Amino acid sequence: MAGTYLLAVDAGTGSGRAVVFDAAGNQIAAAQHEWWHKPDPRFDGSMDFDVEGNWAHLARAIRQGISSAGISAADIAAVSATSMREALVVYDAEGREIWACANVDSRSNSEVRELKQEFPELEAKLYQHSGQTFALGALPRLLWLKRNLPDVYDRMHRISMLSDWVLARLSGVLVSEPSNAGTTGLLDLRERRWLPEAMRWAGMRDDIFPETVEPGVVIGHVTAAAAEATGLQAGTRVVAGGGDCQIGTAGLGVVNKGDCAVLGGTFWQQIVNVDQTLTDPSMNLRINPHVVDGLNQAEAISFFVGIVMRWFRDSFGAAEVAAANAGGGDAYSLLEAQSAHVPPGAYGIIPVFSDVMRYGKWYHAAPSLLNLSIDPEKSGKAAIFRALQENAAIVAARNLAAIFKLSGVTPKQIVFAAGAAKSAHWAQILSSATGLPVVTPVVKEATALGCAAAAAIGAGLQRDFVSAAENWVRWDRHFEPEAAHKAIYDDAGERWARAYALQRQLVDEGITTSMWKAPGL
Repeated sequence: MAGTYLLAVDAGTGSGRAVVFDAAGNQIAAAQHEWWHKPDPRFDGSMDFDVEGNWAHLARAIRQGISSAGISAADIAAVSATSMREALVVYDAEGREIWACANVDSRSNSEVRELKQEFPELEAKLYQHSGQTFALGALPRLLWLKRNLPDVYDRMHRISMLSDWVLARLSGVLVSEPSNAGTTGLLDLRERRWLPEAMRWAGMRDDIFPETVEPGVVIGHVTAAAAEATGLQAGTRVVAGGGDCQIGTAGLGVVNKGDCAVLGGTFWQQIVNVDQTLTDPSMNLRINPHVVDGLNQAEAISFFVGIVMRWFRDSFGAAEVAAANAGGGDAYSLLEAQSAHVPPGAYGIIPVFSDVMRYGKWYHAAPSLLNLSIDPEKSGKAAIFRALQENAAIVAARNLAAIFKLSGVTPKQIVFAAGAAKSAHWAQILSSATGLPVVTPVVKEATALGCAAAAAIGAGLQRDFVSAAENWVRWDRHFEPEAAHKAIYDDAGERWARAYALQRQLVDEGITTSMWKAPGL
């Protein structure tokens, strides 16, 4: 049907994608190109974002996506964009990009320390307004820019997030929307507006913020230049999108107060929709604006869960990798099939990788496996693999318990999505560890679907994100908690928490090396 297809553009941490959907929310085609972020050799921890090279990747992906869908550019009703959060683009007065960094950029360590020393109350003050600490925020990066690249700082006219940048490239119009802008720590959670006063509090320029609009609003139309680069039709609607996590939860139907999701990818994100009045006095949780107006999201992050599983596969799963390469299936599935026969509790093995979320003082212990037995059956490959899966669920359960306690609301179910949700065994462990039903959606990689929903709203094909969720989201599997297993996981969680506190103490004493520390710690 002409003029009803939707294009979602996703500028992720490791790749750029273009995904075409029909008006019913079905994915028709996708194209993807990997990219990486290059350090500036002058500056430790830097990870620049290559705006020209990566725009070329996105433009090529858009052309390929349209071609693979077997449609013409005129069939696309609207395009929107999502992206990794925290990444920044700086523009001059003519709208040209003059500096950009990826979300993994960590060059501002000394600036975080200096801000804490010079303005000891500032981080807590900003957190009350923005739900963010300095750990992932923009303020230390902009201070770094002022001190290290003063010419760029002086020419800085506007800043934006990467999703905003994609849409500016398409339409020539630069605006920001709250869900991604909120991850800078420079946006007010309740009013969904920029906080120029935050810059003033730190003695910095306050005139760098673009206009804000809500996700799903048409901001402009594809320009002739963008049409030539991408193969889109000039004049196609360009619609405000959102940060990948928030718009992804919209693509999972997590659109009402109290709705909950666990996104099981490289990092595990535990998310609960909350009202706009909620703050965390402990500063342990991150609070972000949702793409749904009127809602925020309390978020906790478990670090490197997917990377830990990959480390284990590559270090100890050579036989399973070889079997998979010979056509025997997926290496993770083969490891899991062995571990499924290990009893719950995994013989008391205590994995030490990610801590629960401590946003105000965010660091982890050294990677470790504690309480191993010399009995190979109780400490072999299968037992450790199960212990790792259980520990990811236990940490998620403890993070969620903190959010439920803070918000005073416990959801009816957890939506489990992203790569880990492909495992029914893991979904069952998560259900038992949390004591809540778990559902997995048909579309588990929902970021592009949520972005398509934004495009559909702009095109007048959906009323809002709630109606898009009602019309598009379908469930695949349903899991109920096993009470006996929950008791085992509760006990394992208590032992893990005690062990982890001691392992953090070893980091504090300089005996072991933290798996990760937030900038400035």
